[in-house]
Amino acid sequence: MSKDVKAREANLDKALEELQKQGVNEHTLRAVEHIPARAGRYREYPEDVSPVLEKAYKDKGIERIYTHQYRSWELLRDKKNIVVVTPTASGKTLCYNLPVLDAIIKDPSARSIYLFPTKALSQDQQAELDSTIQKLPNEIRIFTYDGDTPQDARKAIRARGHIVITNPDMLHTGILPHHTKWIKLFENLKYVVIDELHNYRGIFGSHLANILRRLKRIAQFYGASPQFILCTATIANPVEMAEKTVEEPVALVDDNGAPSGEKTFIFYNPPVVNKFLGIRRSYIKESRRLAALFIQNFLQTIVFARSRLITEVLVTYLKEDFEKNVPQEGLIRGYRGGYLPLKRREIEKKLREGKILGVVSTNALELGIDIGSLDVAVLVGYPGTIASTWQRVGRAGRKTGKAAAVLVASSSPLDQFMVNHPDYFFSKSPEKALINPDNLSILVSHVECAAFELPFVDDEKFGNIAISDILDFLEDEKLVHHSQDKWYWTSDAYPADGVNLRSISSDNFIVVDTTDKHQAIAEVDFSSALTTLHPKAIYICEGEQYFVESLDFEQRRAYVKKTDIDYFTDAIDYTKIKILTEFDKRNLKYCSISHGEVHVATQVVGFKKIKFHTMENVGAGDLSLPQNEMHTVSYWLTIPATLLQELDYTSEQKINGLFGLAYCLHHVSPLFMMCDLHDIGVSLGDNATGKSIPPRDLPQRIPEREDFVFHADEAFEPNIFIYDNFPGGIGLTPSLFSLEAELLLQCLKTIRECPCQSGCPSCVGPTKASGQLAKDVALDILTNLL
Repeated sequence: MSKDVKAREANLDKALEELQKQGVNEHTLRAVEHIPARAGRYREYPEDVSPVLEKAYKDKGIERIYTHQYRSWELLRDKKNIVVVTPTASGKTLCYNLPVLDAIIKDPSARSIYLFPTKALSQDQQAELDSTIQKLPNEIRIFTYDGDTPQDARKAIRARGHIVITNPDMLHTGILPHHTKWIKLFENLKYVVIDELHNYRGIFGSHLANILRRLKRIAQFYGASPQFILCTATIANPVEMAEKTVEEPVALVDDNGAPSGEKTFIFYNPPVVNKFLGIRRSYIKESRRLAALFIQNFLQTIVFARSRLITEVLVTYLKEDFEKNVPQEGLIRGYRGGYLPLKRREIEKKLREGKILGVVSTNALELGIDIGSLDVAVLVGYPGTIASTWQRVGRAGRKTGKAAAVLVASSSPLDQFMVNHPDYFFSKSPEKALINPDNLSILVSHVECAAFELPFVDDEKFGNIAISDILDFLEDEKLVHHSQDKWYWTSDAYPADGVNLRSISSDNFIVVDTTDKHQAIAEVDFSSALTTLHPKAIYICEGEQYFVESLDFEQRRAYVKKTDIDYFTDAIDYTKIKILTEFDKRNLKYCSISHGEVHVATQVVGFKKIKFHTMENVGAGDLSLPQNEMHTVSYWLTIPATLLQELDYTSEQKINGLFGLAYCLHHVSPLFMMCDLHDIGVSLGDNATGKSIPPRDLPQRIPEREDFVFHADEAFEPNIFIYDNFPGGIGLTPSLFSLEAELLLQCLKTIRECPCQSGCPSCVGPTKASGQLAKDVALDILTNLL
């Protein structure tokens, strides 16, 4: 073991000892899990691998391959599609590079497409492949084809590239619509590699499945039928997810043969500072303190924050802690979507070189980008899924040697459930990844793209879907024309340009800094823009604060100016929900649950000013932005009017309890779905009148406030809605319907076990927000329902 490694391990032991000592004194450690080092399991190279390729890998120091890499080879040789499910840094890359390079050496006309969700990953893979190809006598040409590829290089790539590395966006807009320029690629397409499959869940995954329907249709037109190689982090349903994505049978490779270093994983719950209100010390400030403890011991640390805002707040704090006393700048950096590509490449490179000591990132660094081997991962709040948590933890100690990870729980019910039930976390298989390729909005947009690429024949299916109704609709819209049993695209429009793969609508706002000269500093999607770029908001980018002067809806631009103040802003919105169709309903013992289609209208009506460090509310403002409307799918719980009347509380206290219960349901339901809290919305309504109930912190001057008078009459029958926060829905909340009473049981457990007296952020929401007796009422409602 080198001197440097020994010193680092000694520093890590020292930091962990200090953390554990503090934890014992303050009762903050909920679990300390030692994950032992694991030896690798190996096989010799398969006999039918090209000898020059075997020699090239041995020259790189890979003398033997892992058992899962060998198994992948066997299945692909038998002409099967495969999905490889192993942890971070377990050599998934070789599972596809070995067969792909071997195929090209044996048949130089063979072609492959590699798909990665981000440009950063594509560049990483290009570097990995280049290092192998330099050692081969054969000429194998590999090109990255993305938005940054110069126009003059594109022609050469189309004619000469053996392996085209790209991303779903470029395949969708730059390759499939121009397939006539890529004839060589499609005629000889042997493999399609899709890495980081778990990243393609929800909207993005539903789009990808449709892009692959288009890809297979074009390949078939040119006489090719490629095999699919998919790789994913650990999820509960890899085969189901893979088969839904490629619409073909897929074989599973999940017996991991790679070695791994020793790791200490700590569950940390910030101490309670006010027992009555159940208030804990701020998890952001505790994360700052823990990250600082590791960084001052010269341990390279990655801090994962759950949002762009928290990322920027933590970069600000850690820069204050370290860069003020050190002449060297750039020891602490932020990393997130919205940063310009060059800045992100520079941060990745400096991380690999060890020049950055601390990096605070959103989930952008969760994927397999090579940032070298870090010592510690600090997770600021539970990432929302078990799968995602293991991905982030895997960023520390990727090769061998000791490493540590600390999960710092926030006050949210989901975090508190996880941190107080570590056995649930360590024994549970990760969640299911869900996609819905047949979401009508998504499906129609890709049928348009497919019609542009090749005419449809009568009765032709798109994937497994009959689309004659969609083609009739497109003909009515004057987009396609039917002639002699074929459907031809007739519009001047270029349909792929109008489809944004990360959302169902394609409108993004550009953030323009007007401080000195006008320059674009970031890009924000439509729905986030309403809550983060409203007039008078404080927008934060790389630790810099900007005051939003105006939001231009026509041009999709937000104009901002640099500022330096001690607060940030948090938007208040009001959602009205209306049931359109009930798909299914089940009567449980004392209540009913349903799922169906709903109309959701959300409006940002005000904002709060939250002070840095103390997190106190220091002011508010009213806003009146346009309503954002959509049709989506929802789950709802209907509580019988009689049950509510029998409760011995005032009308206002009953409403408080309902808001508290809705808060808990919203926060606990991601336990059962692979989604983010923001992917689902929550709203409270009256089943009898169909009206929505405005939130308690709604500014008093809003007309809706006066509209809704809560009557304690016999008819009031509350509905609690949990809905997919995307137009058309992507199949998240219907999965709650199949749980029946399980969801309510977990909520009961969460509220009952919470140590606070009258409600807190960990159960029914803070007392100030949820109101008087919210916890007692919510508990009584749940106890009666179950």
